[in-house]
Amino acid sequence: MTANYRHAALTPRQRAMLDFAVKVTRESAAIEAADFEGLRRHGFGDSDIWDIGAIAGFFNFSNRMANMAAMRPNAEFYTMGRGA
Repeated sequence: MTANYRHAALTPRQRAMLDFAVKVTRESAAIEAADFEGLRRHGFGDSDIWDIGAIAGFFNFSNRMANMAAMRPNAEFYTMGRGA
């Protein structure tokens, strides 16, 4: 799932959440009422939708700042949980 969630075994609710997070990332200006309605049909409330957008937005912001500053993880961090 870390490489491409579209190939993961997800519930329709999880897929809707991730599709929205990607839209926040790639085309936030195109978000419209239908996007919120779709999330509500999957059981997300207004605070859930806010959280999804906020987390996606913060992730995008922090990664862009790290890229701008050429920040890279140290070798120990990069290999954690990746096996030998």
